[in-house]
Amino acid sequence: MIINIYKTCVATAMSRALSYRLNFVLSMLITLCFNLFFLLTTILIYNSGASFPGWGFYEVLLIQSIFTLSLALAYVLFSNVLWSTMQYIREGSFEVVLLRPVNPLFFLIATNFDTGSFGLLIGGGAMFGIAIAHTGVASLAALAQFFLLFVAGFAVMTGFQMIMAATSFKWVGNSRLPDILDSILSFGKYPVSIFPQAIKTLASYIIPVGMIGFYPASALLGRLNPMVLISVFPCILFMLFGIWLYHYMVKLYEGVGG
Repeated sequence: MIINIYKTCVATAMSRALSYRLNFVLSMLITLCFNLFFLLTTILIYNSGASFPGWGFYEVLLIQSIFTLSLALAYVLFSNVLWSTMQYIREGSFEVVLLRPVNPLFFLIATNFDTGSFGLLIGGGAMFGIAIAHTGVASLAALAQFFLLFVAGFAVMTGFQMIMAATSFKWVGNSRLPDILDSILSFGKYPVSIFPQAIKTLASYIIPVGMIGFYPASALLGRLNPMVLISVFPCILFMLFGIWLYHYMVKLYEGVGG
């Protein structure tokens, strides 16, 4: 039943987006251009003769493409949950969600499928194809490690989205949180190995943004330290914590303004 509801909501979102095709295409292009602006920095660095120590251009492009794919999936599936939650709470109308005969979080996820982020997904896929064509895959085992770490990275992105949305119940003026998150995530766009040890530790274990792009790319290139695979479990726990926190905060909802 839940799967059928979700499929219906996705189909409705797609139909609504395709009803205004020009707007759909433009929104994809704007999202793609805005979020891939950081790629220009990498191109300028390597065209000037500089580089990230130990990493070629296409290897860095691989990191950034994987990061972009994970970001795009999180945007498509969860990014609008934050804004919808904020709107309902500010208006004092979250009861509309609570009265639905389904889980509140599921309802918000299903009804806020973001078609505008498809451009970012397509762009990330194109970048990944170009990068992998020049770098190759180290082995089948490396490919399996990549998929495992990609799931872990996506779990981190999901956890961030859920935690941000959950804060809306008690911190109504949290609209700048996505900007703060983007600043934190920016470390995941580049090889973690180029940063000082303190940032390496932060990006690998405390706020594991390195798991979103760097470690999956390292796995594909055969550069992964097997010990990193242990970090998959904390990433999954991080996602589960975000989901739990959202459900917990729903119980604390008291009306207008949280």
